Amino acid sequence: MKDRTNMAIYYAVIVSLGGFVFGFDAAVISGVVGPVSSEFGLTPIEAGFVVAAPTLSAAIGTLMIGPLSDALGRKKVLMCIAIVYLLSALGSALSTSYTMLLASRALGGFAFTSLVIAPMYIAEIAPAKLRGKLVSVNQLNIVVGLSAAYFTNYFLITQSSSTAAWVSAWGIDTNTWRWMLGLETIPALIFFLGLWVIPDSPRWLIQRGREVKAREVIKQLLPAAEVDREIELIKQSSATETESLWARIGALFGPKMRLALSVGIILAVVQQITGINAIFFYAPTIFEQSGIGTDAAFAQAVLVGVINVIFTLVAIALIDRWGRRPLLLVGLSGIAISMALCSYGFSQATYELKQDSLVQLEQRKSDLNIAELSTMVGQLYQSDIEFKAALKNTLGAEAARTHESVLIKSAAKINATLILVGILGFVASFAMSLGPVMWALFSEIFPNQLRGVAISFVGMINSMTSFLVQLLFPLELSVFGAALTFFSYSAFALVGLILVAWLLPETKGKSLEELELTFSK
Repeated sequence: MKDRTNMAIYYAVIVSLGGFVFGFDAAVISGVVGPVSSEFGLTPIEAGFVVAAPTLSAAIGTLMIGPLSDALGRKKVLMCIAIVYLLSALGSALSTSYTMLLASRALGGFAFTSLVIAPMYIAEIAPAKLRGKLVSVNQLNIVVGLSAAYFTNYFLITQSSSTAAWVSAWGIDTNTWRWMLGLETIPALIFFLGLWVIPDSPRWLIQRGREVKAREVIKQLLPAAEVDREIELIKQSSATETESLWARIGALFGPKMRLALSVGIILAVVQQITGINAIFFYAPTIFEQSGIGTDAAFAQAVLVGVINVIFTLVAIALIDRWGRRPLLLVGLSGIAISMALCSYGFSQATYELKQDSLVQLEQRKSDLNIAELSTMVGQLYQSDIEFKAALKNTLGAEAARTHESVLIKSAAKINATLILVGILGFVASFAMSLGPVMWALFSEIFPNQLRGVAISFVGMINSMTSFLVQLLFPLELSVFGAALTFFSYSAFALVGLILVAWLLPETKGKSLEELELTFSK
């Protein structure tokens, strides 16, 4: 039995490597936005599209990926996804224009559909008592990928100013952001090679009439005495499968699927609208808003990655012990409190440029016209919005955007510790709840015959919500300010908490076929 459990873990780890590549891609852009904006002269909305473009194409891809995986199989689709990750990373690193970068990033978004297929595959091969843990391995790989990106970004940033011969020889000093993006090719290639050894999902094989092959796979995962019963349960669950895609879509929106679909949509929206990808993708930007400077911001972003990994491990340890519902309730409560702390911290901040600060800036920033800033010396600004508006009026839009981070650092009087505690609390709360639990639930609450279509639909909603959050975050910071932006995330978390407490039944320890009965009443 232990050997069979180990095989399930082995397959889950390989498939979840796609999560690592996704996490790396999601976080690496945080170190790229600033340099790319300067090199290509991007506006805030254009910078937002660089970050958000993959999520928009992911929404399109997610809508199709479930039916495609039903037709071709989970394994073949995952292998195609790995190739797309590889091509996107190469194109992004070699981009010579904003258009090329945007197109390469958008291509990579189609690979983000691994977030849909990987949990589906893992749930279909995992024993019921381990399903929560094994599906959560995908989320663990996501956060490890996020952390790896933060570490590599920080390493490259610090080395780019080094006088070491290898730094200039490899072009790290002049092409730092290209190296950040290009390193993604390594895990993408490993992911592709690893997928060659996994089998197709036994549930998919039975749906395609390949019972003999399905039996061979199940023998690797379950004791011999349980194989026949498992096959019979899968066949019963698949007996009502309708071949027509439109019929399956119609069934998804039928009355029997009302509870499952409502839970799926709520989780898909809440996971993103509480601000997780804004935090991950723009982590250095957020810390710069607190006035701690670029290098310190990258260092704090590394800390975010470490906390994310630790609390994802906590979730993996608890998800099959506590259950999905308690983790969500605890996590959403923590998110609401943490975002409220951030909001309060930014609401109390003031900004003031002093003459001695300007003298120091003049020594370090030769391209900054210090004389123009003299009119702002001694002026106390009560919010980041007010201060950035004054910078724009004084320096002009382009110069203000270029030097915004260093000027905020010089002028900000803020409780940076409170901001840090709030963000780390948010990351910890998310990592032990919405991060792993949502995908575990998606793989559980929909019946076998509708799983591909259903997860595609709720995954598309998740991606579209993520796209809007990422796209609008820079604009929200400039228009509404950090305090109101983070307050809105806190409010959304509170609404999500109420809805989860009201609607979600517990799913731990039940087979996929048992859960079908619970959510199809």
